[in-house]
Amino acid sequence: MSSDLNNNNGFFTPGKLGMIALVAAMGLMAGYAYWTGRDIHWGALITMLIFYLLMYYIGAVSAGRKSDNLRDMMLAGRNMPLWISMFTMAATWVGGGYINGTAEATYSYGLVWAQAPWGYALSLIIGGIFFARKMRRYQFTTMLDPLEARFGSKLTGFLFLPALAAEIFWSGAILTALGTTFGTLLGLDFTTSILFSAAIAIAYTVVGGLWSVAYTDVLQFGIILVGLYLVFYFTIQDAGGLGFTWSQYVSGMEDVGRNYASLFPPLDGWRDPDWGWYYWNWWDYALLLIFGGIPWQVYFQRVLSANSEKSAMWLSILAGFWAMVVAVPAVMIGTIGFNTDWAAIGVGEPENPAMILPYVIRYLTPDWLAILGLGALAAAVMSSVDSSILSASSLASWNVYRPLVKPQATSEHLQKIIKRSIIIVGVAATLIALNVQSVYELWFLCSDFVYCILFPQLTMALFFKGANKYGSAAGLIVAFVLRFGGGEPVLGIPQIIPYPMVEDGVVLFPFRTLAMVASLITIYVVSKMTAKICPPLPLKNLKKI
Repeated sequence: MSSDLNNNNGFFTPGKLGMIALVAAMGLMAGYAYWTGRDIHWGALITMLIFYLLMYYIGAVSAGRKSDNLRDMMLAGRNMPLWISMFTMAATWVGGGYINGTAEATYSYGLVWAQAPWGYALSLIIGGIFFARKMRRYQFTTMLDPLEARFGSKLTGFLFLPALAAEIFWSGAILTALGTTFGTLLGLDFTTSILFSAAIAIAYTVVGGLWSVAYTDVLQFGIILVGLYLVFYFTIQDAGGLGFTWSQYVSGMEDVGRNYASLFPPLDGWRDPDWGWYYWNWWDYALLLIFGGIPWQVYFQRVLSANSEKSAMWLSILAGFWAMVVAVPAVMIGTIGFNTDWAAIGVGEPENPAMILPYVIRYLTPDWLAILGLGALAAAVMSSVDSSILSASSLASWNVYRPLVKPQATSEHLQKIIKRSIIIVGVAATLIALNVQSVYELWFLCSDFVYCILFPQLTMALFFKGANKYGSAAGLIVAFVLRFGGGEPVLGIPQIIPYPMVEDGVVLFPFRTLAMVASLITIYVVSKMTAKICPPLPLKNLKKI
């Protein structure tokens, strides 16, 4: 079966046309900067162009030749080797949101609030041990397949919405990171950076499948690993060494009234005046990241592409280790940014804390290293963008369009639906990125939805034989009411339920964990109560590709 994506007859193949469009987009970016009189950094722009052309060639033109059917496009033929799977998993998590967000949290809120690196690393390890093998054993196509088997296609269509929202917010966070990086290192304004970055990301993703993503991920992960540690090495020398930098960071946090320069809060943090109710809020977010990092299509797409159950488990565990390795320089760059007297080097402090990483790269490293750092960040961001948009589009095609709209759709038709969905999801992520400029806020919000709503559903579908659609529907309603009753400042949703522990308009009560646990219990209880009128369905693969 051949795909129009990979038809290499003639000069104007889609891959070559995509490369031409990519060069044209970069030319438009340069032209815009010239005509608006902005101080563009041409060396960095040319380097970025080379990086993108290289990534595009490897992904869309070279590796893309393997994605000639739906199974290859979505699951790489279920034949991905462990070493490639491990690095594509790590690279997917270690994108611009991960790196920029970690540096932003360390710089702005304190190390203790940089929970995502170790939280997501633990989620990869737990997911590998308990979830990956079972999902691969049944040879599911997407994360929502076990939900469709247990609860039916219509209810799964509703459960698709939080999964879609999470992927869109994830992509928005990544695009925000890329936009702030381009804006700082290239001299482009935030909005223009986001728009051009999104256009490139969408164009790249439309022509690639999972093989394309995986091949580029391996190279991208190596680039970001080397680039970050080089930035860390050069900046830490000028900052006075590791010991001096850390002591300055600790004392600086104390000077601004924060006892947050540690990895974890004190055990009796609720008694500490520096913590108070924030102690319970910290645990709420910690559990959110650990368990909310599991029910992601972008995660299970790699698990389900593994060539065996054993590989599915180990690729997840090893990816968690690599994610922590990359987090170390990001954390230290955040501390260096916090200690830096920006006025002394003739630069004002970043307008947005999310810009601290590109600030350090631009102003505290040699020009050649700043250019390398830009290329590394751009490569890492593209790795996560294409993965996330492809994952959301796969869910839309396989778990919504196929069962609910056109059950007899052919593989070729579903491929077309995936391509169209990529554009829609990419545009939605762009709009989110333009309106919420905190990488870390978007990053947390991603796992928020899947933690409260999807984690209970997936866990009960996989491990509770008595789960039925009545229990699922009741659990969905309970999770939705308890979660959004607490409000959401990022989305402008006011608090409705009078939760306690409110400070400065922020609900510090762990209502997210309450919503998750309540949903788990509700699914169990309601399923037991309605077992006779709604017999549980077996866990099985309804349709393989």
